[in-house]
Amino acid sequence: MSATENKRMLQNVFDEMAKGNTAPFVHCLADDICWRFMGSTKWTKTYRGKKSVRQDLLAPLAAQFANQYTSTPLRLIAEDDYVVVELQGNVMCKSGNPYNNRYCYVCRVKNGELTEITEYMDTALADAVLADPA
Repeated sequence: MSATENKRMLQNVFDEMAKGNTAPFVHCLADDICWRFMGSTKWTKTYRGKKSVRQDLLAPLAAQFANQYTSTPLRLIAEDDYVVVELQGNVMCKSGNPYNNRYCYVCRVKNGELTEITEYMDTALADAVLADPA
């Protein structure tokens, strides 16, 4: 796929996330995806494989949310296999705290699948609002 096609694919995926529809995002994850969290937080880790991403990352996050998580794409920049996506997340936690984090994902797309995500976010907010993922 071209950079333009990769960008269009992720624009569509994140447009659905902005509506609360996470299914296209999960569907486009490659079986061998590598998702790296950057920074120093209790969530900083590398998740390898779609099963680990779903069980060890997405499920513990979703368990903390009181309503449907949305993530609105603000900017996408594409070059070759890489698409950089700036996002604004929005959700209320069961603890009563809002978790409205800002993200930058550096995504690698191969054959229409997300094979790598390197995530940058406000790690202080994650530590302040989210419980330990373990």
